[in-house]
Amino acid sequence: MTKHIYSVGQQVSFDGRVGTYLKRAGAFTITKLLPPVGAELQYRIKSEGEAHERVAIEQELHVAESEKSIVAAGS
Repeated sequence: MTKHIYSVGQQVSFDGRVGTYLKRAGAFTITKLLPPVGAELQYRIKSEGEAHERVAIEQELHVAESEKSIVAAGS
């Protein structure tokens, strides 16, 4: 079984260009790990600038710049 690479509370960048229509891109927080649909792992994500949460597949997400800085500082 494939495991999620992101964890709850982690900051990620959402690529709104993936898929057949444009979505709001930007910084989001992982709020829940969702079961896969087929081979695609899913996450529930939330932006501070939006009232609602959305679902994103793993290929639409990237480690946020702030998370990269924290990882680099801890190395």
